[in-house]
Amino acid sequence: MRDVLPEIMKWWRSGLRFGLATVVGTWSSAPRQPGAAMAVRGDEVVGSVSGGCVEGAVFELAAETDKPVLQRYGVSDDDAFSVGLTCGGIIDILVEPVSIETFPELGEIAASVEAHEPVAVATIISGPGQIGARRIIWPDGRATGSLGLERLDDAVDDDVRGMLAQGLTGIRHYGEQGERRLDDLAVFVHSFTPPPRMLVFGAIDFAAAVARVGKFLGYHVTVCDARPVFATAKRFPDADEVVVKWPHDYLSTVQVDERTVICVLTHDPKFDVPLLEVALRTDAGYVGAMGSRRTHDDRVARLRECGLSEEELARLRSPIGLDLGARTPEETAVSIAAELIQLRWGGSGRPLSVTEGRIHHESHHGAI
Repeated sequence: MRDVLPEIMKWWRSGLRFGLATVVGTWSSAPRQPGAAMAVRGDEVVGSVSGGCVEGAVFELAAETDKPVLQRYGVSDDDAFSVGLTCGGIIDILVEPVSIETFPELGEIAASVEAHEPVAVATIISGPGQIGARRIIWPDGRATGSLGLERLDDAVDDDVRGMLAQGLTGIRHYGEQGERRLDDLAVFVHSFTPPPRMLVFGAIDFAAAVARVGKFLGYHVTVCDARPVFATAKRFPDADEVVVKWPHDYLSTVQVDERTVICVLTHDPKFDVPLLEVALRTDAGYVGAMGSRRTHDDRVARLRECGLSEEELARLRSPIGLDLGARTPEETAVSIAAELIQLRWGGSGRPLSVTEGRIHHESHHGAI
């Protein structure tokens, strides 16, 4: 829903009513992940729930429904074509009418998302409870709305805060009274966590391209360089921030977690060796460094002299990116993006035309 939030907030604040369809479950080769959303108001449509496969059917349902409903599209790869799910798989979609009256908490959710504050929406999607009943949960103990019973609210609050800490979206099952060992109720938890960070070191033309593709992929992008003449907002318009500071000093002050991507593009020992010494000892999900194979060998030797272990050095992805034959800054940025996607989902990196089996993988490294 994050992608459609700016547009639907215009409708919501204007007092307009619209239909909101959200993917809550997928199986097999469904093209969109849980949380993907499409909003419908009259002839206007924003977002997507299936990459085009079932948009027509969902559009009609979202335009007509006056109460929350859970709809399943597709049954198997063989007969999925009958409902337009041409790529196979199964998608469960929650469709609900939305307005200020039916979803008064939407303003609070949007404010938290805009402020990069974690927040989650827990919604009953099946079972004896009220379909569409929702509860909004923040990690600091706040919560609004109710799923119907205090015991159920308490159980969901505990689980959701754990999911928020990991940035997880998905379905949890409970008994009617909140019992965790039963599965009478299905509750869809949609987590909105701050975007993962991409830290790009080295204010060069390659960094501008990497910042651009990083922003496109949804990262909060920071470009850092010690040289003020190069590290300017004008040279990096796609970055969220440009920092003038020695890279290793800056990285030592930044909160890094397993969702963080670190791209070292300086290929200058006086910058990248002390920087990588810090970076490889953080929890960053990805640490990549640009340079030739000779530069890489020299860099690794210097890092060993600094005391880094073989386990720490094994985390370094250098030369950075997948082997696409990239030459230009833009092509190199694409190769880095490809490596991030491959690491996240566990794909082979080979042409799909020569592989077999499922196209879409389960999350392999959900951190980045």
